Amino acid sequence: MSILEIGGVPVDRIAEKCGTPVYVFDEAKIEKQLADYKRYFVSDMFDTDIVYASKAFTCRAMIQKLVEAGACIDVVSGGELFIAEQGGMPMENVYFHGNNKTGEELEQALDAGVGTIVLDNLTECGILADLAEHKRKRINAMLRINPGVEAHTHEYIMTGGSNSKFGISINEKDAIAELVKRAGESEYVDFKGFHSHIGSQIFEDTAFMKATEVLISFYAEMEREYGISCSWLSLGGGFGIRYTDADKPMSVEDMCRSLIGKCEDVLKKEGVSMEKIMIEPGRSIAGEAGYTLYTVGYQKTAGDRHYIFVDGGMGDNIRPALYQAEYDADIANRMGEEKEEEYYVAGKYCESGDILIKQIMLPKKIEKGDLLVIYSTGAYGYSMASCYNGIGRAPVVFAKDGKARTVLKRETYRDLVRLETDEEVNI
Repeated sequence: MSILEIGGVPVDRIAEKCGTPVYVFDEAKIEKQLADYKRYFVSDMFDTDIVYASKAFTCRAMIQKLVEAGACIDVVSGGELFIAEQGGMPMENVYFHGNNKTGEELEQALDAGVGTIVLDNLTECGILADLAEHKRKRINAMLRINPGVEAHTHEYIMTGGSNSKFGISINEKDAIAELVKRAGESEYVDFKGFHSHIGSQIFEDTAFMKATEVLISFYAEMEREYGISCSWLSLGGGFGIRYTDADKPMSVEDMCRSLIGKCEDVLKKEGVSMEKIMIEPGRSIAGEAGYTLYTVGYQKTAGDRHYIFVDGGMGDNIRPALYQAEYDADIANRMGEEKEEEYYVAGKYCESGDILIKQIMLPKKIEKGDLLVIYSTGAYGYSMASCYNGIGRAPVVFAKDGKARTVLKRETYRDLVRLETDEEVNI
């Protein structure tokens, strides 16, 4: 019997010092993923950028990792932009996405000196141009388009189809040309190119290859038919990770080499050039680097189910309830023991759907106080966490070389009421 270590730190020590539930990140894994993307997504034909999708997980400590690696970041709200700024991300390396950015968020982006706004529609383009001209602030702009390529993934995270809520369909060429024309009428908006994102948790490169070909061919067609010049292209992200043994993701090296090769081939075939091509990994940088530790509480048998209850649940990991996401787990203080019994791992929230893992094999005679670890929770665990049932968000710990540090504190009961007020509003 042995104790699981994360970043060289035994998890029982983390649980003792920080309590549970607690998110723990292996810093070295984050650093390796970033280094691999920077190393393999390169070309002699065009520049490249690695743009981290901050919605996966963000905090100042994470931003600092990105800055050290020379990565860029995308944000989808004023709050994510604020965190990026607080973490020291150079604002010229920020790409601001979103299908319904408010006027206040666009002003915030311009005032902060954000490098690029990814536009969603013609109305937004007009508002951005007016604001930029009023403030006399220059801004790069891209347009999100939907290539009509649907990735094999859950319908809630499939975003590249023609009926997606994001962007403009690639078939609406006149509308796209009108938006580019509107951007070009402003001396403060510099239209750079097109952005696409076909979905998330995608394992094979087939859909990415198809989308890449469609996007570059589309640009070549728009250049011929409408005289539109495009110097940047973003292929988005969505690269899958391993949650269970059933998942077989491509390596960063293989995915990057495949994408670069396809870009180069299609550019040559279409006879066009590109100044810069970007990808936007998020989950594949943070996901497998993250773990969630829980303390086992009570157990019971109900029908044919043997439940073990943990001190967290859907408040710290909504994905099983939302996407039917599956995870692997171990009893972290009893690593190496034979797994002989089937369990349902359930949380403490007042919902029947608060089941973190269905039908997982674990050691017999799990005891109250044992530590359960769920793997690959670094993406969309903390970032989608809630205070449902008055249970505060869990802390986040970074571990490396046998040392651990808390980068986000546990939310306390006092934190739950800190926004309450009796302040009168004059209406």
